[in-house]
Amino acid sequence: MRIFPGDEYPLGCSYDGIGVNVSVFSDIAEAVEICLFDDDGNETRLELPERTGPRWHGYLPDVSPGQRYGLRVHGPWQPHEGARCNPAKLLIDPYARAIAGEVQWDPAVYGHRFDEPDLPDTADSAPFVPLGVIVNPWFDWEGDQLLRTPLSDTIIYETHVKGATQRHPDIEPELRGTYAGIAHPAFVEHLTGLGVTAVELMPVHQFVHDAHLVERGLRNHWGYNSIGFFAPHNEYDHRGEQGEQVQDFKQMVKTLHANGIEVILDVVYNHTAEGNHLGPLLSFKGIDNAAYYRLVDEDRRYYMDYTGTGNSLNMRNPYVLQLVMDSLRYWVTEMHVDGFRFDLASTLARGLHEVDRLSAFFDLIQQDPTIGQVKLIAEPWDVGEGGYQVGNFPPQWAEWNGKYRDCLRDYWRGSDQALGEFAYRLTGSSDLYEYDARRPHASVNFICAHDGFTLRDLVSYEQKHNEANGENNQDGADDNRSWNCGIEGPTDDPQVNALRSRQQRNFLASLLLSQGIPMLLGGDEIGRTQRGNNNAYCQDNEVSWYDWDAVDEPLLVFTRNLLTLRRHHRVFRRRTFFHGRPIHGSGVSDIAWFTPSGDEMEESQWEQGFAKALAVFLNGDALGRGRRGEEYSDDSFLLLFNAHHDAVQFTLPPARWGDEWLVEIDTSVPSPDVDRPAVKAGQPVDVGDRSMVVLRRRA
Repeated sequence: MRIFPGDEYPLGCSYDGIGVNVSVFSDIAEAVEICLFDDDGNETRLELPERTGPRWHGYLPDVSPGQRYGLRVHGPWQPHEGARCNPAKLLIDPYARAIAGEVQWDPAVYGHRFDEPDLPDTADSAPFVPLGVIVNPWFDWEGDQLLRTPLSDTIIYETHVKGATQRHPDIEPELRGTYAGIAHPAFVEHLTGLGVTAVELMPVHQFVHDAHLVERGLRNHWGYNSIGFFAPHNEYDHRGEQGEQVQDFKQMVKTLHANGIEVILDVVYNHTAEGNHLGPLLSFKGIDNAAYYRLVDEDRRYYMDYTGTGNSLNMRNPYVLQLVMDSLRYWVTEMHVDGFRFDLASTLARGLHEVDRLSAFFDLIQQDPTIGQVKLIAEPWDVGEGGYQVGNFPPQWAEWNGKYRDCLRDYWRGSDQALGEFAYRLTGSSDLYEYDARRPHASVNFICAHDGFTLRDLVSYEQKHNEANGENNQDGADDNRSWNCGIEGPTDDPQVNALRSRQQRNFLASLLLSQGIPMLLGGDEIGRTQRGNNNAYCQDNEVSWYDWDAVDEPLLVFTRNLLTLRRHHRVFRRRTFFHGRPIHGSGVSDIAWFTPSGDEMEESQWEQGFAKALAVFLNGDALGRGRRGEEYSDDSFLLLFNAHHDAVQFTLPPARWGDEWLVEIDTSVPSPDVDRPAVKAGQPVDVGDRSMVVLRRRA
């Protein structure tokens, strides 16, 4: 096998149509070998002949796509100094475009001896670890481009590649749970019929099933355990794992784009699957441990852990920053992804220990002409001290708004709270985002997400039921702000079930008519349940998979109607915050708040924790100008909220706010009576207990 000097850039193994260039970063290595494997598992080792700075490189003219490979790094084993090189361990290329196989939890995959962790283990790990695969990058995109839907018009559907389609009866069995399943007409038609503009896919970077889960017969279903930041997860492909997963991922994106749906990836750059000092040695640890990971200064055997997973990537190292930026750029330019949601994003912003809003990572994002133009969404917290950073990310970022989730859950379950916060959350959370010229779409509003109860479970359980996870129900959050409507779990009581259905409609209506970006947890529109499990990360089974044979059809229709209402009326997706000032001297404000008696709210009433009912007027007469100067106007709406356990009679505001009003949504019923007569100014409107009515002003 021939090998030539090659080039130091790009990093990884890159096929150029003739051969493969290999480049590996390691500042600590004394030699680096690329190891090629044939179909029988026979290994050929070739030492990379050139070193340029910390990059080791070579060129293989006799290698083509489909070739499986790994790395071996020769260098010091000095755990106290942070060095963990062990050439007995086959390593995954951090830049591998595709990965074949999965980790087999043999003792050989650990770099250290179990009886003496400071000593290296000399068993060959090659039979037990995944292999990188050389990929042909060519794909016929047929003119496909990023969609670039404006943030203010974005509606996100958070879903899981496998979980969404694994049980779909209209998808061929071999395609279920795969990239092709997401691209299948049956699922695409569900998305387009629903009216969402983007899917946010839970992690698709190649990930590892944790040893402790495999020992219990479980799997890492969610995938927050990455090992390959460039490789689409191989288990989500139906044709093979020798590079086919790359082609099929691209075809999925191309199909979704053709149907007007953006693709956002949930990415996990804060940690890897190698765990702490007792974890496996699979890739980064053996290449340059001290460069890739945050280590404890006093004893560099140990890892700083801001993620709760054992390690944190070292975002202070320029080559780690380059890895992340190269990965992001690859998924945009080569895979046509439209944006990213960053898991535990506060970890990426840490300088020494504190979260630094102006860290090098954000500087790189800001100036990058490719990444800076796509959707960037932060999960604005981690598990370290000072990690809760809702509202503190840079202006071009949107954020999961955990305060929105908590406030809306408290309101609809009837908890005593000041109405002022509810008003902030409903109107885009200007208290969190307006101070540095951010807009309402900085707030990604959600009631439920993958982590926690589904919407059906939120109104059916007050306690978590995670026994199936095998951790004695000790895992998962205890504070869910949920209410079971009187009975824990499933029931045949018609009154309880009617109340639960109404509560689901209340949450959906509040979410989809709030200012900001709504994020719908996939399956909530069809009444998906996880049987009270609020931490189903390891449930790769019917607990997590959508049950398409048990669709709540009335709830699905109600959700579609809500999304249609939002899509047709810009007043629910303003580009700027409300100001509470009269428009054009009319004496009518862009927004106004009323008590059930029809009087405008006074300052003291905002702090009444016992108050559960209020109305909000949204003025559609003047919504400002669009990006190209066009003026926007819309219908005006009146939203009547009643979280009280009794019905409340509202009196409509005086005629200057509107002469006549038509009922668009009434959550007390699955769909309002279309023949209900218009209601005039000053007349009463009955709003049922724990329900909401949406009125549209007749033009």
